Amino acid sequence: MTLSRRHLLGGLAAAPVATLASPSLLRAASHSAAESATPDLPVAYHSFQIGSARVTALLDGHFLLNTNQINGFDQAEADAVLDGTFYRIKDDQMSLPVNGYLVEQGEAVTLIDAGTADLFGPILGGLEAALRAAGRKPEEITSVVVTHLHPDHIGGLLKGDGTARFPNAEIVVGQGEYDFWHDDAVYAGVPQDARGFFDIARAAVAPYQDRLKMFEGEADVMHGLRSVPLPGHTPGHCGFLLETGAAPLLIWGDLIHSTALQFARPDWTLAFDMDPEQTVKSRTMMLDRAASEGLLVTGMHLDFPGLGRVERDGDAYGFDQAPWQFSL
Repeated sequence: MTLSRRHLLGGLAAAPVATLASPSLLRAASHSAAESATPDLPVAYHSFQIGSARVTALLDGHFLLNTNQINGFDQAEADAVLDGTFYRIKDDQMSLPVNGYLVEQGEAVTLIDAGTADLFGPILGGLEAALRAAGRKPEEITSVVVTHLHPDHIGGLLKGDGTARFPNAEIVVGQGEYDFWHDDAVYAGVPQDARGFFDIARAAVAPYQDRLKMFEGEADVMHGLRSVPLPGHTPGHCGFLLETGAAPLLIWGDLIHSTALQFARPDWTLAFDMDPEQTVKSRTMMLDRAASEGLLVTGMHLDFPGLGRVERDGDAYGFDQAPWQFSL
């Protein structure tokens, strides 16, 4: 299998390829990700109740998306979409958040995606600080469930010295996603400067090899979490449906990157969607389902804390952000 430079590199939005060229960068931190907030990286978390589960959104930070990384982008149309909103494109860039989610159910303490750690500089890497502020330590996490193996979702699996940040956790990942990033034939077929993404994916899960749990397709993963395949962004990209005795919550990974633009233009993909056509199919299928069923949804790049419902808006969609829950 040979993948094009465009599909594999694209930009991956937050950093140049050179920055990601070696997994040793996962161990090159000179500071702890749990240090106090800075003006560029506030510590932010927000908890809400879903049935018997306490869910907490954890802000890792944000990255800057260039409009030239949006396939099909048209400035005039974007201006029309953003008219009357608080969203702005400044210097051809938009800020996109990176979120993770903590799900607590009795003794089960599950983290869904682990953030970036020190991979992307000072505006990202705050997930551990947010976790601690929310009252949990990394050693208390019993499972880390990953939507896919891109750096902004798994960089936080390792500490600066290359050891496991979550020493008592199993890592739960889709079999197809794991197999893709660990396929030596695929690795050999990609450009040399794209291999850093594979190196990072492999390095991030390496300390957990004796604690890996795989699933395939739609599966009951654990503790009311059911996997929902959403391929396209990566071959094994998926979301997770949390069903705990109340209305379900869909944590949909990277189905949407830009809250501002992609509900209105679900056909606009990003340069780092590996299969743009399949990405659009997965997105429109799930947006239609979410709107039809009134699903409560959240995602790793929705505006923090990212909780809300999808609404139909003619041939497009909108997002009705839920108000904060001030008591649980």
